[in-house]
Amino acid sequence: MSRANTLPEAHCAACPMTRVGMRRCVQEGGQGPLDCPTLSRPEMGKESLGVYKGEPCARMARVAARTERAGYEKAGLGLRPARPRIVELMDFARRMGYKKVALLFCIGLRKEAAVAGEILETNGFEVLSAICKVGCLPKEELGLTKEDQLNSNGDESMCNPVMQAALANEAGVDFNILLGLCVGHDTLALAHLKAPATILAVKDRLLGHNPLAALQQYDTYYSYLKNRLFD
Repeated sequence: MSRANTLPEAHCAACPMTRVGMRRCVQEGGQGPLDCPTLSRPEMGKESLGVYKGEPCARMARVAARTERAGYEKAGLGLRPARPRIVELMDFARRMGYKKVALLFCIGLRKEAAVAGEILETNGFEVLSAICKVGCLPKEELGLTKEDQLNSNGDESMCNPVMQAALANEAGVDFNILLGLCVGHDTLALAHLKAPATILAVKDRLLGHNPLAALQQYDTYYSYLKNRLFD
């Protein structure tokens, strides 16, 4: 059995070091549990550093760090956030030298997509945009029944993230931006894109596309999530 198979798997989300400054991943003198990957896999950390020292990761990692820093401004004794994600996204793309971007969006966020496209173009980007329903392929082609559709009385076109990705790839875009694609559809898009990608926003129909609200209210309105939902 290899050493990797004898080491505990990482469970960083359940780290008992509740104060950020106490964590070994944050500072040299920090602590961590037995399954802390920073402590149990130092060689993996060194290997990842080797990746960052080679291109194209080296440049992207530096740009990402500088974009992160630019997202804060000094306020008193600390830092405060200074820019929304759409601005950080454009700054990252600008620093990376990306000129042509693809905006792959859900039909339910078409108004937001129009605004995002306008903002991107105002800032000098060439924008290709592709809606999720592109191709107008019937859901029946996937073997789905009328009961699987939102509208059980008529035909319904499927979301087509594969074609969205194909359009972006064909155009040779430098950067892909996903806006509000459904769970699974975003997975398919990311799996088929050739150029780097980021997420501007994700789909959450119930919470106005703010999925963190359910986690932030885990002990109150969404306490039912403490129960097992699926067998």
